[in-house]
Amino acid sequence: MTLQDLLDRILGRQPASATTARERLQLVLAHDRSDLSPELLDQMRREIFEVVAKYVDIDLEEGDVTLETEDRVTALVANLPIRRSMASSKPGS
Repeated sequence: MTLQDLLDRILGRQPASATTARERLQLVLAHDRSDLSPELLDQMRREIFEVVAKYVDIDLEEGDVTLETEDRVTALVANLPIRRSMASSKPGS
């Protein structure tokens, strides 16, 4: 997510249709290159959330795991907003 994307999201602006189309195409290409089924990606997403949630309190509503492609390289990107670490919620911390 770029700074402009973040500002647009905060200000409630709708992305241009060309931007949306480009993002959708990138997502389709990433899925094709990774050869991951949507079911497998959903399972990975759930498991990643479960593991991270053991260590920090995350916002599951805002969290997201996506495939992104740039320069012919596909990456699994996890954007997980952290509310607080579990260590800070223990007594005596």
